[in-house]
Amino acid sequence: MDFKLEKTDSESKARAGVITTDHGEIKTPIFMPVGTAATVKGVHQVELKEDTKAQIILGNTYHLYLRPGIDIMEQAGGLHKFMNWDGPILTDSGGYQVYSLSERRKIKEEGATFSSHIDGSKHLFTPENVMDIQRTIGADIIMAFDECTPYPCDYKYAKNSMYMTHRWLKRCCERFDSTDPKYDYSQTLFPIIQGSTYKDLRKQSAEKIASFEREGNAIGGLSVGEPDDEMYEMCEIVTDILPEDKPRYLMGVGTPLNLLENIALGIDMFDCVMPTRNARNGMLFTSKGTINIKNKKWEDDFSAIDPDGTSYVDSYYSKAYLRHLITSKEILGAQIATLHNLSFYIWLVNEAREQIIAGTFYNWKKQMVKQLGQKL
Repeated sequence: MDFKLEKTDSESKARAGVITTDHGEIKTPIFMPVGTAATVKGVHQVELKEDTKAQIILGNTYHLYLRPGIDIMEQAGGLHKFMNWDGPILTDSGGYQVYSLSERRKIKEEGATFSSHIDGSKHLFTPENVMDIQRTIGADIIMAFDECTPYPCDYKYAKNSMYMTHRWLKRCCERFDSTDPKYDYSQTLFPIIQGSTYKDLRKQSAEKIASFEREGNAIGGLSVGEPDDEMYEMCEIVTDILPEDKPRYLMGVGTPLNLLENIALGIDMFDCVMPTRNARNGMLFTSKGTINIKNKKWEDDFSAIDPDGTSYVDSYYSKAYLRHLITSKEILGAQIATLHNLSFYIWLVNEAREQIIAGTFYNWKKQMVKQLGQKL
């Protein structure tokens, strides 16, 4: 993997760059649709590429490991071939899913023991076997195995967890560096910064992670319930430390406002289930603010979902039609809403990139923040 920094905004830390993988280029800043179980829910792969303009998607190690299973992954020739996606893929290590199974898991130095949410069967994730599993899944960018701490989190627990994440990272790197890709393309390992919302821990973790000198770096353990201001504060601390010549990935974030504020802090990569999950519940994101399409006020509104045309579906479907589909629980409604939200998110980061390159990002972002915060 290669990263080229093209432009940095003069009034913020916003950056435009290009990540090059064996499956193609990724122009940053970038939003990655979440395809947890080898599918972005309700969206064909051809729609992802041609309609939403997704450049990279995310898969999840925990879910793919449990179902369809690693044997099937290997027989298929990796996730790209299994799901017929020829663009770049990033896989989350499963650390966040293990964290979310608080009643079903035990974390020790060796790794994390957990019970499957599918059938209750017992499994063990270690830094070593998570590297092996991600080698078999075959994503272009794979994540180190870490512990994601909850919010709020006791300082002592956060500190001990951070040190364990660092020790696990060393084991991840040793296993990754001593093995080869299973398929005919290269893979890249990103380490993950932890430290909850404690400034000294985040600083210490960023310095430690940077010392491993991997091709990119990730920030984890945020967007887990903390106020937005604390998230931004932690990101500002770590982006001041992380090397400028490597991409920075903020995991699991977030709202359109979160994306813009964190782009301004120097973040390059994002993923979140929000655009897809909220779409299925009738929450739409537009350039003028958010819409609850179930509200009766949209019943006879035959205008485009977003008048600014941020999504290709704006040319085809009205608010009234989409409201009818969603309230009737028609599958097509969830599909259209999902395509709209993903298209909007990707439009937003692409527009941010254009503004950075043009030198107009700062003022554009201030105006967009006002608009995006509105409920229509």
